[in-house]
Amino acid sequence: MFTRGKKCFSPALIVLYMPAAHTSLGICVSKKHGKSVKRNRIKRLLREAFRAVCPQLKGEYAFVLVPKQAQEYSLAAFSKSLKGALKREGLLP
Repeated sequence: MFTRGKKCFSPALIVLYMPAAHTSLGICVSKKHGKSVKRNRIKRLLREAFRAVCPQLKGEYAFVLVPKQAQEYSLAAFSKSLKGALKREGLLP
């Protein structure tokens, strides 16, 4: 996935994607982001941001979301970054 797919960058995320048979999501949060409680919260926020965007996608893709380090993580920041990155790549209308 990391070598064959395409990448797009936004202020809060790195989005890797490639065409697939059905839409799927992978999330990669390293230990640099904090202890397990904080990492799990980041994963929940990313899943919710993706869930809101998923019905609008133009096709089937496999995604991997990698958050960038920040002081605060919020659903609004992840949603805005994800929508912006996917619009630039032409995956959203």
